[in-house]
Amino acid sequence: MKLKIILTLSLFAAIFSFAQKKTEKVKFNKELATSLGADKYGMKGYTIVMLTTGATKIEDKGKMADLMKAHLTNIGKLTDEGKLVVAGPFLEQNKENYRGMFIFNTNSKEEAEQWVKSDPAVAAGVFSYEAFAWYGSAALPLYLKHHEEISKENP
Repeated sequence: MKLKIILTLSLFAAIFSFAQKKTEKVKFNKELATSLGADKYGMKGYTIVMLTTGATKIEDKGKMADLMKAHLTNIGKLTDEGKLVVAGPFLEQNKENYRGMFIFNTNSKEEAEQWVKSDPAVAAGVFSYEAFAWYGSAALPLYLKHHEEISKENP
């Protein structure tokens, strides 16, 4: 019984502590907002590119493996250049036949299309794509600096 009371009090303390933190107002950081290109809502324009299955089928597993390695290398290059904010494959098939997604750090679909065309798998026709304008948090690129801290390996 004593353990239940202690656990209950601990739970209430944790909830109260969390609720108190949620009500504290975070101070606006104008320098950070400006450096990220944020508008008054902390948002900005991006371009989402949905990769779809292309018309080209490569049966040779070695050639396909080399192409996917070049695809991943290009993703790393675009990320290092600050052009690509998010990239990743979809883990299940879908009716739209989307294979993966990029979020590019530009509100220009034309610029994003130039960047996606630098992908060897797109250039080879293994992937095709659709591009969409998107409005999201200007802080989105900040997660990348923490990704290396949590990944033991990079493909």
